[in-house]
Amino acid sequence: MKTALLLIAHGSRRNEANEDLSFLAERMRGLGEYDLVQTSFLELAEPCIVTGGRLCVEQGAETVILLPYFLSAGVHVREDLVKAQSALRDQFPRVEFLLAEPLGRHPLLVEIVTQRAQESALSQP
Repeated sequence: MKTALLLIAHGSRRNEANEDLSFLAERMRGLGEYDLVQTSFLELAEPCIVTGGRLCVEQGAETVILLPYFLSAGVHVREDLVKAQSALRDQFPRVEFLLAEPLGRHPLLVEIVTQRAQESALSQP
């Protein structure tokens, strides 16, 4: 049974901002935890979420985990991503589409924030 990880970022008009998601996708592929890792964007960049989900299905995914690369569970996660999940379920009724929680309250985020703050303090003259 093939499982895909569909990474979802907001999307930006600035390509370098969107490249962060591509970087993460490459690292996730390298871990080998998922059969497929696909990027997608809510807006302002391609592919959109539904297209990203379709690409996963076309490559044989039977389960697609929609993972929001968002810090909080605001309107985008609780409404927009739920709508995209529903649209994918309607389009591909034999495929399971699971919506993961955003990154926000994960305990490792505290470590990341601490590290970034320390890096900033060390880089100052």
